[in-house]
Parts: sequence; C-alpha cells; structure tokens
Amino acid sequence: MFDYESIRLIWWVFIGIVIIAFALTEGFDFGIGTLLPLLGKTDIERRVIINSVGATWEGNQVWFVLLGGAIFAIWPPVYATLFSGLYVAMLLLLFALFFRPVGFDYRGKIENPVWRNAWDWGLFIGGTVPPLLLGVLVGNLILGLPFHLDADLRSFYEGSFLALLSPFALLCGVIGLLITSLHGALFLKWRTEGVLHQRAQSAVAKIGPVLLVALAAATAWVFIGIDRPEITQMAGTAAPSNPLNKSVLAIGSGWAQHFQTYPWMILAPVLAFSGLALAWLLGKNQSTKGAFLCSCVGIIGLLLTVGFGLFPFLLISSVDPRSSLTLWDASASYSSMLLSFWITVIFLPIVLLYTRWVYKIIWGSITEAKVIKDSHTLY
Repeated sequence: MFDYESIRLIWWVFIGIVIIAFALTEGFDFGIGTLLPLLGKTDIERRVIINSVGATWEGNQVWFVLLGGAIFAIWPPVYATLFSGLYVAMLLLLFALFFRPVGFDYRGKIENPVWRNAWDWGLFIGGTVPPLLLGVLVGNLILGLPFHLDADLRSFYEGSFLALLSPFALLCGVIGLLITSLHGALFLKWRTEGVLHQRAQSAVAKIGPVLLVALAAATAWVFIGIDRPEITQMAGTAAPSNPLNKSVLAIGSGWAQHFQTYPWMILAPVLAFSGLALAWLLGKNQSTKGAFLCSCVGIIGLLLTVGFGLFPFLLISSVDPRSSLTLWDASASYSSMLLSFWITVIFLPIVLLYTRWVYKIIWGSITEAKVIKDSHTLY
C-alpha cells in the first residue's frame, strides 16, 4: 500500500504530531510547576494551582514516554545516538521528572508547612529543569552534535555535557522555559478566579515580551550565524537505511535559503511569532480561551519551524557531516515501520479522543472553595 519512501515520510509526520501533543499538554504542566511557588502565596492557593492540572498531568506525561518509544522503534540510530551521547543530560531530565509524581502524590500527606513547601520546590524543579534541558537539546539539534559513525554504523559521541551548554543552546533553553511558563500562566488564568487569575494575568504580561525578544534573537542567530549542511548526493529516499551512503557539504546554502527554496515553510515561523504575540496581547488583558489557543498555535508554529528547518535531517553531525542522520537513511526496516503504522492508525485516534473526553469531563474553574470542599479527593 505504501512504499518505503512514503512510510518514512508518514512516520516523520506521526512523530511530529506526538511532539506537538507533548509540547501542548506537558507544556502547561511544566509551566504550572515553574509558577507554583511564585504565584501561590498560601497553602490553599498552591493547592488550587496544583489541582488545575491535577486530573491530567499523568496522562500528559505519557506523550513523552510515547515519543521515546516511537523514536526507538522508527529511528533506532537516532535513539542510540541521543540516549548514549547525551547520557548525563538525559539523566538530569529524568531525575527532575522524578519530583513530579512524588511531589503531586506526597505533598498533601502531611499538614506541615515545611514538608509542603519542600515538595512545592520539588515540583518547581520538575517543571523548570525539563523545558530548560529540552530547549538546550533543540539548540544543539540546530547546531549539530559531535558524533560520527564507523564503517559498521556504530555511533561514537565525542562531546561532553558542558559542551552542550553553548551560548546559543542556552538561549534556546531559556526560550523553552519562557514558552512553558507563558503557556502555564495562560492555562492557570483560564482555570482560576480571583487573585490567582490576576497574578497569572500579570505573569503573562511580564513573560510575553521577554519571550518574543529572545525568540527574535534566536531566529536572527540561526539565519545569520549558524551554518546548515547540505546533502549533495544520497542513495535515494527509498533505499535501505545506511547513513554513510550520501555526500554532505558542511556548509550549505544556509537556513534562510532553505526556507526560500520551500516558500510554504515560511508559514511556520509566521504562526510562531503571531501566535505567541497574540497570546501575550490577549492574555495580559481579559481573554482566557482565546489567549491560550493562540499560545497553542504559536507553539505548533515554533515546532514546525524547527522541523521544517532541519528537514530531512534528524541529527546533524558537527564533526562528520556525512554521518548526519536523516529520515531517509536512519529508519527501521520497511516491515517494522508498516506494522507500527497500522498500530498507530488504530490506537492514536483513540488516545486523542479519550484525551479530549477527559478534558471535557474535568473542565471548569478551580477555586479555593472547591478545593476545601473536596479535600479528601483533591491534591
């Protein structure tokens, strides 16, 4: 039904959908964690903030697990290179995520201010460190990672954790944190009333302009100061996977030229900037749903910008451009991808429909009165 070339491209789209779902849902979860000790001044206010995502944070985090599994199944060389080369960064990410389930579940077990305050800062770490590290990862995907493949297609990583923390990558990390903070503040504003609603609105007003300036700086940096490799020859988009069966120029036509070659891709950065700008402008005023939806559009546009900009690369090698991995030469076998495709076609719509149903059922404002009334069931 599908040839090898088509199924590879389809899976690039599928995994992009999973990344977007993860960013949109886990994004406001992370933002809530970051804002928790900053906007919640009393225990009951912090309980309101926590319970704004209390019914959905576990399901949202499953998208991250699904993403890791999908990369493992569809692009094994990418999984091997990322999870072995970035071992320290991945461990820090996982250790930070450990604070989330424990913090949510154990914070309310003891009515002690010291105990609860400690877990509040644990949730802060769990909401702040992951988007920061994931932003650094995106920055390094754009810059390229120092790995190469030998004749047996074994991946060798030549860098270190500190080498990942270049100025551009750190800027991307800050952008990741600002985006989740804005997204979380908009979600909290939508789901709360009174003083927390006002504080969330104030947070949106402060975060928005900083985010837009940082994003503009990163965009200019990419187009002006970062080289993009260019594939000059490859075995073919339907050939068996072998990343070394291609020729790559270390310095190609550039990121700006890449978008000019495919003019329709310009829509992605336009969506990113306009969506986030509207989210800020609407969010600092009275809009709730509209501002949050604009934030979603902006995040989708930003992710599409990165994906389109890298296409067809998945991982760029900064030390051996020929070893760079693309969606055409780093995929699993045709039969594995086809089987995974049918499994996804059946179950992904069910997951999306169930997620939509859950949000519909639990939706409504979270207030102090509601938290006090349902103290035995809420966090």
